[in-house]
Amino acid sequence: MDGFKSIRFKKSTVLRFRVFSKKMAKSYTDTLESIMDFFEWHGFNPSQKFTKSIIQEILKNRQRTETSIKRNEATIAIIRDIEVNQTKPNNAMLLSLFGANEKEEKPIRKEKKLLENKPEQNQEIEITVPKIRYERLAEKMENMTNDFDYVLSKVTVAKSSFGKEYLKLEISKAELEKFTRTLKNL
Repeated sequence: MDGFKSIRFKKSTVLRFRVFSKKMAKSYTDTLESIMDFFEWHGFNPSQKFTKSIIQEILKNRQRTETSIKRNEATIAIIRDIEVNQTKPNNAMLLSLFGANEKEEKPIRKEKKLLENKPEQNQEIEITVPKIRYERLAEKMENMTNDFDYVLSKVTVAKSSFGKEYLKLEISKAELEKFTRTLKNL
């Protein structure tokens, strides 16, 4: 731990520094060091007016950023150029040399064929279904219709003394499970 030394300041300056240090929420030493670091880091001279030096610093940073972006874009362009002009042709020659390029290459551009629009006449599409499949579907439909009729016959309207009327289904749990399994198996 460093020892402490004292410096003599005017009373008004000391009071002003104490208020500033409380805003920084640091000790007096830390506050003074951070102030000195700020000036050294940014290259500001406390005797100069800040407006000119801060604006100049912002402009310098903006110029640095713009030049770094331009450099990055130039680097990307160089890499793309190398890829197009050197890497891809060399890879294509090596693949053709070793016979690895046996796939037929698709044309880059395809011509679009214009189809003549003919007015469609009432053409009904006839779909044929095998007779066995049709009979099974008809049987399933008949069973579903019978089950649905049975469930609807078990529905009654219940009147509530406090609210709206509601529908009540009067079937057992086993019957409900049977209907749900039948629907899942379809």
